[in-house]
Amino acid sequence: MTAEQALTKIAVFKEQPVRKTLHNNEWWFSIIDVIAVLTDSDNPRDYWYKMKIREKDEATIELSTICRQLKLASSDGKKYLTDCANTEGVFRIVQSIPSPKAEPFKRWLARVGYERIQEIEDPELAVKRAKETYEKKGYPKGWIEKRMRGIAVRHKLTDEWKERGVNAPNQYAILTNEIMQGTFEMKAEDYKKFKGLERENLRDHMTDMELILTMLGEATTTQITDSRDSLGLDDLQKDAHEGGDVAGRTRKDIEQRTGKTVVSNKNYLSGPQDKKRLKA
Repeated sequence: MTAEQALTKIAVFKEQPVRKTLHNNEWWFSIIDVIAVLTDSDNPRDYWYKMKIREKDEATIELSTICRQLKLASSDGKKYLTDCANTEGVFRIVQSIPSPKAEPFKRWLARVGYERIQEIEDPELAVKRAKETYEKKGYPKGWIEKRMRGIAVRHKLTDEWKERGVNAPNQYAILTNEIMQGTFEMKAEDYKKFKGLERENLRDHMTDMELILTMLGEATTTQITDSRDSLGLDDLQKDAHEGGDVAGRTRKDIEQRTGKTVVSNKNYLSGPQDKKRLKA
């Protein structure tokens, strides 16, 4: 699982969002979100605080011991340390909440956890489910194929980075920005702002050509790193810079020959007609 893929994902229970993230190859869920779903509380954070005190006073299992603070995206788009629990831990928390939604939520939780186990045993299932999700959102099939290929290219690159000494999210971001800057003359966050995005995934809002150039930059970086046997952030950053330059020169050549800019401020947040224009 790449750093990009391990970022917060949103699961939905009866149209209510539950943030989740992969940690040690299993899903961990936002406890605050779980409580919000089960209790309809106006202040789920306070509800959770009082729950921990009550469980401790009653001399049962301390709920805080089955939690771990992991970074999840908040409504402002930034990531904050948030109390999370794995499937087993959430089951324990659900048992402490009297709610008519408890049983259906347990079944939903078990299904989400089981799907992850299936994907570990057969990674192609994850790809199939991703394709189905994009299809339901109305993305063209040609675009989806490019997006899937881009994920594979990205995965290979981040695996290389991990094996060669990258061990923190900010380091992945530094290296990614080197490639993005060289390819599009913008860092990832600036590119998102240019497209009018907030929490959305930038690559989910790229045109076909933007996806292709992103793949070129990342695939080239992987080859450069492998050929040089680079180690450590400084050397990998040089590789990423050069990989981005290769894709950037290709972009400029395309723009010169077509008379059109490749970098687009369009996104997939609009209606079907705008999506067709974006593809074009």
